[in-house]
Order: sequence, then C-alpha cells, then structure tokens
Amino acid sequence: TCCTYMYRRIVIIIIINKNSATCSPVSVKSGDRFIPTRAGSNWSINFHYANENCRSPNQNHKAKDASSDSGKDAVAYAALLRNELLGAGIETVPDPHTDDRRHAVLSQDSHSLFRYTVHTKRVPFDSDNEVSPYSLSPLSNKSHKLLRSPRKPARKISKIPFKVLDAPELQDDFYLNLVDWSAGNLLSVGLGACVYLWSACTSQVTRLCDLSVDGDSVTSVCWNERGSLVAVGTHKGYVQIWDAAGGRKLTSLEGHSARVGALAWNGEQLSSGSRDRVILQRDVRTPPAAERRLQGHRQEVCGLKWSPDHQHLASGGNDNKLLVWNSSSLLPMQQYSDHLAAVKAIAWSPHQHGLLASGGGTADRCLRFWNTLTGQALQSTDTGSQVCNLAWSKHANELVSTHGYSQNQILVWKYPSLTQVAKLTGHSYRVLYLAVSPDGEAIVTGAGDETLRFWNVFSKTRCTKESKSVLNLFTRIR
Repeated sequence: TCCTYMYRRIVIIIIINKNSATCSPVSVKSGDRFIPTRAGSNWSINFHYANENCRSPNQNHKAKDASSDSGKDAVAYAALLRNELLGAGIETVPDPHTDDRRHAVLSQDSHSLFRYTVHTKRVPFDSDNEVSPYSLSPLSNKSHKLLRSPRKPARKISKIPFKVLDAPELQDDFYLNLVDWSAGNLLSVGLGACVYLWSACTSQVTRLCDLSVDGDSVTSVCWNERGSLVAVGTHKGYVQIWDAAGGRKLTSLEGHSARVGALAWNGEQLSSGSRDRVILQRDVRTPPAAERRLQGHRQEVCGLKWSPDHQHLASGGNDNKLLVWNSSSLLPMQQYSDHLAAVKAIAWSPHQHGLLASGGGTADRCLRFWNTLTGQALQSTDTGSQVCNLAWSKHANELVSTHGYSQNQILVWKYPSLTQVAKLTGHSYRVLYLAVSPDGEAIVTGAGDETLRFWNVFSKTRCTKESKSVLNLFTRIR
C-alpha cells in the first residue's frame, strides 16, 4: 500500500511538470529571493508626490488653500521624514504657502534611500550629522534643530468687518468707480448726484458737491496722490476737480461725449476713461486744450491704473482688452486679449517692477498676471465668480480681489503661489467698489446693498517703530 501511494505521487508530479513545461516553453532560472530593481528610482520625487498623486485635482486645490496649524504640522512632518530618510539636512520649517516647496525638494542633493557603506573613521559625537551617545532620541541633530526652530504664528484675518456704514443710493453698476481713499485718510463716495467725504479720524461726514442742480450724476471719484484734490467724473461726460479742504470746485473739464467711469492721477496729470471709448490725459495746471487722446478700445473704458513708476498706464475695457500705454505714444505698446469678459479690475504690483494683475467679468472669472517688461503672460487662476476689483498690499506680496456673480465674496491671495489666505463674505450684492487705507492695513468695500464695509486684511508694516493706525479709532460695529 505504501509503495502504491508513493508511485501515484511520483506520477502526479511528473504530469504537473510536463504540463507546466508545455505552457511556458521558455524556462527562467530564478533564485530563492526577489530583489527589486531600484536603479531608475528617484526617491526624493517618489516620496514627495506620493500623496499628491492619490488626490483628485479638487482635493489638491483644497490642500493648497489650507492655512491652518494642521497644514504647518504636515509640512514639518514631511521635512522631518526627508531629514531621517534622505539626509536632507533641513533645519527650519518651510512656509506652507510658498510655491517653492516642490522646487526645493527637487533641487536638493540626491541621496539613495539604501546605502551600503562602511564608516572606517568615527565622526565626533558633536557633529551636525551625529547624535550624542548619551541621547535617547532616535533623531539626528538636524531634525532636533528643525523641531526647535521658531514657528511663525498663524495669521488670523477677521471674518467680520470692523465697521459698517450705510451708503444710500450707491449704484449697482459694474462699470463705475465710486469709492476712493485718500492719503489724508478721507473716504470719498459717490452717492447718486452727490459726493460725500467721510473722515476716518473723526467719523465726520461732509457733502462735497451736488450735481442734481445740473441734472447730472456721479460716475467716478479719484483722489490725487497727496490727497488734496478729488476728481469727479459725471454721467454727462464732465470731469470736475474739487479742492477737498476748501470744498470748492477748481475747474470742470470737457472732452468726453459720454459718462466718465474711470479716473487715474499721475502727478499733476489726470487720465479719464469714458463710454465713448476714448482715454483723455490732461494736465490740470495747463489750459484744457493741451490734452492727449488715446484711442484703442472698441467699447467702454472701465478700468485705469498708472504704474508705481509713473511710466505706464494700464486700461481695461468692455471689449475684453487690457492695454498698456506709455507717455510718449498715442498707440498702445502692449495689448492682452486673453480675458473673455470686461476688464475692470487692474492693479500694478508695488513689489515687482512691471508686474500687472487683471481680472475678468462674469464670462471670464479669471485673475491673470502679466510681465509688461517682456509682454509675457505669467499665470492665471479661475476665481469662480466675476472679478470686480483688485488691490495689492503695500507691505507683503499679497493682493485682494472683490467679486460679483455669483458668490459676492472678498478673497485675499498670496503671490506668486496664488493660495487663498482668506475668504470674506457679508455683502448681499456684487462687491463692485474697493479702496485701501493709507496705512495699507485695511480695505473698504462697497456694494449694491448700499453698505460700506471695513475689513482688516493685510499684515502690518514691517518697520520696528510702527506708528499707531488711526483706524484703531473704529471701535464700534453697527
């Protein structure tokens, strides 16, 4: 019986071997262990992208927007892993908002994850790469420095305005510019046919002018750089210059055949954009005949901004065009046509020479950035709603955008990573108007809900001796 059992087992084994040989004619000899091939692997890249590849684009976008402490802890943990596994030698926690994290990982010296080396010479225990023999911690000295490195306190931006003012008859018109903040801390607001001045120091309100006597209405307001003169654009095409301190009209400039919706000062020169598609540049000290006519837009001009160096004028129109002009030519030196809707939101960066930001209307919804020195488009992001206004921070590389359809929100962005630092809501209509305080810390927004809301959004100046802001006088919230 035992012999019969052994015989049958041998026959079965032979049959199985024959079948396997017929199924796989090419025989491959292999050892008793599986050794993977790691020659083409870049462990720095694999470790860094492991989590990103598992996420959807939506999740990646949300992860970029995270600015909480948990996000910073994740960055610190990732740096700690790179120290211990890859010998990266990171001693400080990188900023999670910067866009240099990916490049920093790629630019580090490549190290193999598995190294088969023999140390013939003992390194002193106080070296940066070694830990004291009396330490119970498994981490290297670099990782200890990383964990002890000072952490930047999380920046808190209040989600509610610190002051709200009523603004009856504030028009809900995308093409108008009815709010501006002067260097003298006076806020000018166009309400119907009148322009009112509100003092941020005393909260006193005065009426500067009333155009109802002439059957006209206010379509734009703009302070000069010193905060002594305010220009008022009207529905009938006039541009009036008013002395704010004296409360008197200095002059009234003609030349436009339709409403003036955009104004921009450049020293003693004033640029005005109108529905008649023309931009007029005039020196308020000379006779009205001395003017420059810039014709490049095919529809209403709704945005005007001079560069910080006073050399270039950016104009946006309802023809979806963004034009850049210099002071010597009557033709635009650059023309950008990437927007798919009206371009009202325009802002020059005070931190990078030649950097221009623009935002498109409802059909576009994009923020776009341009290098006007080379004429190149830099980057863009879809905000999800109509972009009504843009303004840069004076102290940090950040900007704020206000939006209309369909979310009516205020967004604070960090540049160049374009991560959202804060999202503010409160207006029930499109946030059409925006102005920055003279100290660069607060903004005021206006909407068709007939309210002006004041927000603290930008970080304080980096000077060691910081003057107390007059905006601290706003203690009550209506």
